[in-house]
Amino acid sequence: MRQKFTFEIDAKKGKLTLSESAEADPGTFLKLHFEEYDLEEMKAVAVKGQDAFIEILRRKNLFPSLFLAEKLFGAFTSLIAEGGEKLVMDYDDIDSFPSLEVAEAEEDEDVELDKLLSTDDNDLSEDDIKEIDPEDDTPKFQIDKNSEQEN
Repeated sequence: MRQKFTFEIDAKKGKLTLSESAEADPGTFLKLHFEEYDLEEMKAVAVKGQDAFIEILRRKNLFPSLFLAEKLFGAFTSLIAEGGEKLVMDYDDIDSFPSLEVAEAEEDEDVELDKLLSTDDNDLSEDDIKEIDPEDDTPKFQIDKNSEQEN
């Protein structure tokens, strides 16, 4: 899902507003939620580091994943460094999934696994199978005289 996060600084009130919007239709974003923070507190926490920033950023109604929270920290610090008042950060949750390089490595492992799992039916004789399972597994049942299957 594609999302937009907008940081807006209101210097007069000393507030930082973080708005979250999600793509409803291609190219159409709907505002979902916003949180307000004390601007000076957020600046002070950002100087302490990413972990402290994420701890203050997360709230009951806005709890981004670690990957997203790290991106929000980067966006906020660049906004403060530039001295801007508004910054829009685009986010696509597909970015938080592992890269394709990992998937290619797993495909190579699957080929080896397929070799191990493949069997040659000619290798097993009926005697070999009986050694593995000596009991006869042939189903033994009889139709009841009162059964409807008697017809």
